[in-house]
Amino acid sequence: MNLIIRENVQAHLKELEDWLAQTREEPLEDMAGFFSARLEDYEEHMSLWKEAYRRFADFMPKGPMKVLDLGCGTGLELDECFLRNPELQVTGVDLCRDMLEKLREKHGDKQLELVCADYFQYDMSRSAWDMVISFESLHHFFPEQKGTLYRKIYTGLREGGTFLLGDYIACTPREEELLQQEYRERRSRSRIPPEQFVHFDIPLTLEHETALLSAAGFENITPLDCIEGAVLLSAEKKPLQ
Repeated sequence: MNLIIRENVQAHLKELEDWLAQTREEPLEDMAGFFSARLEDYEEHMSLWKEAYRRFADFMPKGPMKVLDLGCGTGLELDECFLRNPELQVTGVDLCRDMLEKLREKHGDKQLELVCADYFQYDMSRSAWDMVISFESLHHFFPEQKGTLYRKIYTGLREGGTFLLGDYIACTPREEELLQQEYRERRSRSRIPPEQFVHFDIPLTLEHETALLSAAGFENITPLDCIEGAVLLSAEKKPLQ
């Protein structure tokens, strides 16, 4: 099922090339600092995906569940998830402490643990989670980074658990190539150390994303919907026989 449909791929790629040329001299921003600087207007800016957050929550079962949210930010997806299922027990992990504080203000009455950390380093524990979720966070990372993370997620899920992803998806391999090349060049030009996270979008195609999830062990990898460019994707850990 191909949810990434563009009427004119060549026109889209031309627009992307023009944008990259226009912004080439703009410095890359530290990831946490980028979001802290935009905290006041962040939720209004992201309101474009209000329906996508609702649909994301629709795919979560009701009843008590242990959920890990990677890159939770201010919890825009959790706003909808808690409305659907107030019994959720959520651990949210994010690099930006300011965004976590805003999430705590909104949902301090919920079963919510917040961790300011790099989720690549966070100990997800073996078979701990009913669901792992992430909405518009993972498109900042290279395939090899995501592959490592997906294996950690797979290990951390209980048997029969689900990884629910909402994220940007590249429409063609050429889009992947253009963005990753530009990202590498900007990092190199600014001499940014490998361990520092910066804000720049490098989404993968649906085929590439699916292949990484499959290589990590996931089954029944299913595109669920695409709303305003946000693709919703589920992947399952095989249940015990």
